[in-house]
Amino acid sequence: MEETLAFGKMMRHNMERKKSFQKFNELRLAGKLCDVVLVADNVKFEAHRVVLCGCSTYFEALFTSDWNDSENGEYQFPGIFPETLRQIIEYAYTYSVLVTADNVENLLLAADQLNILGMVQRCCDFLHDQLCPQNCIGIFQIADIYCLNELRQSAFHSILRNFKEVATTSVEFPELTLQQLCDIIEKDELNVTQEDVVFDAILRWIKHEPVSREAHISVLLPKVRMARMDPEYFMKIVKNNDLVKTNAACRPIVNDVLKVMYDLDVESPSSDFDNPLIRSRLPSDILLAVGGWNFRTKNWIDAYDTQADRWVDITQEEQSYLAGHGTVYCDGFVYCIGGVDGQNFTNTVRRFNPMTRTWQEMAPMHWHRCNVSVAVLDGFIYAMGGHIGFRPLNKVERYNPKTNEWTLIEPMNEWRNKASATTLNGKIYVCGGHNGTETLFSAECYDPLTEEWTMIAPMSTPRHSLGVTAYHGKIYAVGGINRLEHLQTMEAYDATTNRWHAVAPMSTPRSDFGIAVVDNLLFVMGGSDGFRITNKVECFDPKTGSWYRAQDMSRPKKHFSCCVVPAHPNVIKYAAPR
Repeated sequence: MEETLAFGKMMRHNMERKKSFQKFNELRLAGKLCDVVLVADNVKFEAHRVVLCGCSTYFEALFTSDWNDSENGEYQFPGIFPETLRQIIEYAYTYSVLVTADNVENLLLAADQLNILGMVQRCCDFLHDQLCPQNCIGIFQIADIYCLNELRQSAFHSILRNFKEVATTSVEFPELTLQQLCDIIEKDELNVTQEDVVFDAILRWIKHEPVSREAHISVLLPKVRMARMDPEYFMKIVKNNDLVKTNAACRPIVNDVLKVMYDLDVESPSSDFDNPLIRSRLPSDILLAVGGWNFRTKNWIDAYDTQADRWVDITQEEQSYLAGHGTVYCDGFVYCIGGVDGQNFTNTVRRFNPMTRTWQEMAPMHWHRCNVSVAVLDGFIYAMGGHIGFRPLNKVERYNPKTNEWTLIEPMNEWRNKASATTLNGKIYVCGGHNGTETLFSAECYDPLTEEWTMIAPMSTPRHSLGVTAYHGKIYAVGGINRLEHLQTMEAYDATTNRWHAVAPMSTPRSDFGIAVVDNLLFVMGGSDGFRITNKVECFDPKTGSWYRAQDMSRPKKHFSCCVVPAHPNVIKYAAPR
């Protein structure tokens, strides 16, 4: 009750304050009671001193100090455009300003000069919202000039995150100083999967002003993790580059790279992370494997660092014991949905904040579900099928994170337990599963525009306990069980032709495993091969059409669930220690 009264009092106070300033502004526009004139480029603006003092300590000092030498009440503002000064005066009366791409730099310059902190913040907010690969360097430099630390950090993060696009397409990139370029390319957070991107960026920067910059190749070259390059690329492209060959200071650098590449240095550091020439960058995205089962339900959480090819145990005591649940990433949070907690089938939903590494319980589903299929589409989370006891479900419900509410929607055509789901081109696809009697090879898709489920072409092989993901514009169905046979086959669905076709099989059969796409590779991990629970991991590369071994998980498990968390400032806590 007291809080409500206080809030009401505050609102009334704000309304009264707003009315007062509206009256002041009306007086200003009418030229009444004004006691000061501000001049920019011979254009004069009348105003009230006391109002201007309210928005900036600069004006307070100007109008009250002994050193002000205005005899006729006029003050000159050289270097500020008349339109900018008009907007500043209007902001002092209304605390509103229209910031655009055309006026933001002039407003920021003037607001910084006149110490109008509110307007500085409005300009910062506008620039932050406009950040993109084409302007992030320019915004970074603006923030650097005006010591806008938060905006500078955001712009710098944008450069690191989008480095390949920035380095190849941004017209601002060649304008970086040597020190700025060094600061960028030496960072572990630089988002590149191939170090040749960094080397090419250096060459582009030098080419912009070759006479003054060619000598800097020996300073920039050690910032490249050259020992991580393909040896053939290093020998043919880097070592034979004219700038590298003709700069004497580059020769020992090249020799050091060759020693690391061919393991010729007996006194090399004990860890790859200790050597800057081969040290892996931080991953841009992190794969999380949550929960699972290994003779009992677990609360394990493992993070996969794709750059270092290592798994990191980030298990927290407050994480619930879960298996047979669904995990999705949506709008900055990881959601764990349904499953079994070791004793009971649940309808619970827990939300994990990757930044703070804290958990929060959200609104429960209408149905208890184990082995549930989950997907994210247009900001909504969908939970489909699963089972309660021995009873498969065709029930579907949709979660709105903004309202924290679940809504029952049109059920699937089939009862599906141990199916798998993904999204592609604005639709949800659910494949396979078990209906309580037989393993299914059928698949169906949900269109949120029509709110209907439609059967699509069936898979070539019945599968339950499979993995399904969208990848390179197609739906991939991987592994699973057909009756008693554990499968290693994979097939892909083309929505334009409504057909499935076979793709290269995994090296081993898998069921109840994790599946995710990270760094443009399709990863499968853990699960069961029909005889034992495994921790083996492999990835599929569409360029070669082949599967490759990746680092084993920390421990064998199945019935866990995976999602990919995009890059964020706290990513270092999920990566292998550097």
